[in-house]
Amino acid sequence: MKNIKELNNSRRKFIRQSGTLLATSLFTEILSPGLFAEGLLKTKIKVNGHLWIYASKFPPNWDCTPNLETVFADMSYGGIDGVELMESTLRYEDSVTRINSYIKKYRLPVSGSSYGVGFNMWDINQHQKILDDVAIVLPRLKQVGGKTFGISVGDAKRLKTATELDAQAGLLKKIIVICNENGVEANLHNHTYEVENGLHDLKGTMARIPGIKLGPDLNWLIRAGVNPVDFINTYGNQIVYLHIRDQYADGKWTEYIGQGVTDFKAIAMALKAQNFKGNAAIELAFPAGFTPVNPLKEDWKMSRQYVKKIFGW
Repeated sequence: MKNIKELNNSRRKFIRQSGTLLATSLFTEILSPGLFAEGLLKTKIKVNGHLWIYASKFPPNWDCTPNLETVFADMSYGGIDGVELMESTLRYEDSVTRINSYIKKYRLPVSGSSYGVGFNMWDINQHQKILDDVAIVLPRLKQVGGKTFGISVGDAKRLKTATELDAQAGLLKKIIVICNENGVEANLHNHTYEVENGLHDLKGTMARIPGIKLGPDLNWLIRAGVNPVDFINTYGNQIVYLHIRDQYADGKWTEYIGQGVTDFKAIAMALKAQNFKGNAAIELAFPAGFTPVNPLKEDWKMSRQYVKKIFGW
């Protein structure tokens, strides 16, 4: 029979070997492709939901505050990572309390907010009104945990002049400062007017604010005649946010992502080639008079599943 000393030595050796094997096993597990796909060793790209489809029911101010709890309930059910608000939902004195209660109830964070409906940032006469509004909205966005601010600059219904583009850029610089003070990242969100006419509006802003962050809506790019893959390949290093929507060959919007002809596989490949590390938002939109087949929560779920399948997010 082994003496006590030999038994203790054997026990210590066994523990050392077991620890080494366990560490090796864990390391191998972490480096396995499957867990890479789960994003444990890379920054996970969040797929949020923009609430436009709800706000579209409330013209002309597009304020869906009466249905805001439904927004959180539907997106939570659909597996969406966060809610992208519109600024109208942040203008109430009790906005922070209300929104934080939904965040807690549905365990769904606010990702950020879009901004700019009804404002023309190229019009210097509106600047103070806009700055006063931003001074209300951004601190409240911070209090509900929002981190992104997608800015629309306003449509002049014509090509903006150099003076108007100067004014627009000057205001954007001030808004970006306020964003930074609140820990929020500003980005330029486009509709068609910013990217039509050879990207006249967008290029005018970018020339005046080199390096400004971009948050393109890929569907509006398509509808303006801009190839989203070319856009991503050209400006990929400035893109921090994306809006995703789908359409049929005739240009009508689909009920959920994946029904239409948008070449999301090519878009996904372009983003991967550009090492995209930002976040994205699904934005559902229905044509006028359209009656959806599914409950909205199911459209969110199917859209989210499609994005995961194609983009891996």
